[in-house]
Amino acid sequence: MRDVAATRPDLRLILASASPRRRELIGRLGIAPHAVTAADIDETPAAGEAPRAYARRMAREKALAAADDSAHVLAGDTVVACGRRILPKAEDEATASACLALLSGRRHRVLSAIALRAPDGTLRERLSETVVRFKSLSPEEIEAYIAGGEWDGKAGGYAIQGSAEGLIAEIAGSHSGVVGLPLFETRALLKAAGFAIG
Repeated sequence: MRDVAATRPDLRLILASASPRRRELIGRLGIAPHAVTAADIDETPAAGEAPRAYARRMAREKALAAADDSAHVLAGDTVVACGRRILPKAEDEATASACLALLSGRRHRVLSAIALRAPDGTLRERLSETVVRFKSLSPEEIEAYIAGGEWDGKAGGYAIQGSAEGLIAEIAGSHSGVVGLPLFETRALLKAAGFAIG
C-alpha cells in the first residue's frame, strides 16, 4: 500500500471512522491514512428527514467533528432505506430480524455518502445510491443468518460482505458503497483534492 506521504508530502489524510471495513476499502485505492479517528456525533435522524439528506448530513457532520487544520478529513455514512424509511443499525437480534423480514423479496436503497474536509475548511461531498434486492427469505433463512451474528451494528441488519451476499438476488450500483465506502466516489474526491492516486 502506498503511503500518502510518499507521493505528496504536503497532504495528510485522516479517516474519520472506526470502521475496519472503511479502512480496508480505502486501502484498495493505495491510500494509507495518517490517522484513524472515530467521530462522536448524534446520529438521530431529524423529524421527517429524507434518507439522502440524512446520509449526507451524517457524513458532513462526522468530517466536521474530526476537523484538523493540518490534514484532509474523510468521513462517510451508509444508510439503508426502504422507501422513505431509514432502517436502524441493528443492536439486537429482534431489530435485525425485523429489518430482514421487511427487506425480504423487495428492493431497497443503500445510500453511501462521503465528505472530505480540506485544511482550509473547504468541504467536498458525494453520494452513492445502490439498489439491492433480497430473495424472498424464509423464517428459517432469517433465523440462520441471525445466528451467525454478522448483523450486529449493521445498518438494515445485514453485511453484504458476509453470508448475506448469498441471499441477494440483485444489486445495481456500488458494491463497495453497500459495504461502507463507495470507491469510485472516494477516488474522485481525493483526486480532486490533489491526492496522487493511480
